[in-house]
Amino acid sequence: MPAATDDDDTLMQAWMQGQVQAFDRLYQRHHAALYRFVRRVLGPAAAHQADEVFQDTWTRVIQARERWAPQGATFRTWLFTLAHHRAVDLLRRSGRETSVDDHHPAEEAQNGDGAWADWPAAESGHGADGDPADLAFWRAAGQRLLHCLDGLPVAQRAAFLLHHEDGFSVDDLARALEIGFETAKSRLRYAMNKLRTCMGAYLPAVDWR
Repeated sequence: MPAATDDDDTLMQAWMQGQVQAFDRLYQRHHAALYRFVRRVLGPAAAHQADEVFQDTWTRVIQARERWAPQGATFRTWLFTLAHHRAVDLLRRSGRETSVDDHHPAEEAQNGDGAWADWPAAESGHGADGDPADLAFWRAAGQRLLHCLDGLPVAQRAAFLLHHEDGFSVDDLARALEIGFETAKSRLRYAMNKLRTCMGAYLPAVDWR
């Protein structure tokens, strides 16, 4: 029986050898993050198809059981690659996917750092003693961030989510999206510029004195 501390690749190898519990462990370990990623990549217009993409991703994992090989990528990276492919295919078929446009000189020049300069520190709203005004601010900020994410091109949104929400390194992000390292960094940079501009424009700083 596979151990709870086994890494993903060990569990996948165990499942290939017929140990069903190993697949159960993989599913429990990754299903929540994968579903969240799929739903946010699809955006609100296609969110109702998140279950379809999610289930199809795991079906492809099952179908690949006999031929799976890491090839330099972790199981988690491979899993999210499958989900990203399926989500993008669905968006393209529905006419919602747009071109990637990896080079935008105008975006490169944008600097949104000042938009958040006067916001309260994130940790100030944490815990039972957090300032109620700060707590309300960060709840609103979270909602606004989700809205701003929906406004990003799919390629940039996927890059941002994998790196900042799911903890992928830039190298793993590039593998998951099957793009070059520099392209991955560019997509992250463009995504952050757009998010900073969007957040600053629609959630202006408040006088906290």
